[in-house]
Amino acid sequence: LSTLAGEDVRIIPITHASLVLTWEGKTIHIDPWSRGNYEGQPKADLILITDSHGDHMDLKQIAEVSKEGTVIIAPLVVQETVTQAKVLKNGESTTELGIGIEAVPMYNLKRGPDPGRLYHPKGRGNGYLLTLGETRLYISGDTACTPEMKQLKDIDIAFVCMNLPYTMPPEEAAECVNAFRPGVVYPYHSRGSDLEAFKKAVTAPGVAVQVLDWY
Repeated sequence: LSTLAGEDVRIIPITHASLVLTWEGKTIHIDPWSRGNYEGQPKADLILITDSHGDHMDLKQIAEVSKEGTVIIAPLVVQETVTQAKVLKNGESTTELGIGIEAVPMYNLKRGPDPGRLYHPKGRGNGYLLTLGETRLYISGDTACTPEMKQLKDIDIAFVCMNLPYTMPPEEAAECVNAFRPGVVYPYHSRGSDLEAFKKAVTAPGVAVQVLDWY
């Protein structure tokens, strides 16, 4: 559990790419996955789903953490299955429950299961940039170090993925972090990754690397 000074924002790591945020009495679930331990966690006012892969779109856990009035934001590929979700396309923004939400492109540049195919093609999934009061919080989703990530500005908190072969190695993740310089970065979606290598490669001044216990 991490409490961020200056804002009533709490970060609760669950597992892999799943986390819970609370802010001003509202609960936000990111990619709820039934492999995580949700005991004692409040139901979601807002659910954000990044992609259609099973570790991000889990119908059982989405239902488990939902309540009457829960708002679900997702890309179109998810809404095709989670029909109650509101679609947000790459580059689009909305406000829900007083929370600003922008969909940031997340995609592979070169890695895929076969030649000519990518694990995460551009336009399919969403990263998210949330505005929680004065705090700007970025969740990368499954992505490489893209130009869109490098161009982010004024990010207070960032969750940046790393997980070969599906996203990127720690050094590539650090390259992007060094470019957009968040106040604090949390590696996530990082099973099997060398987090010490990530820490060492994050050299931009003013960036703090914090590692949470996801399991």
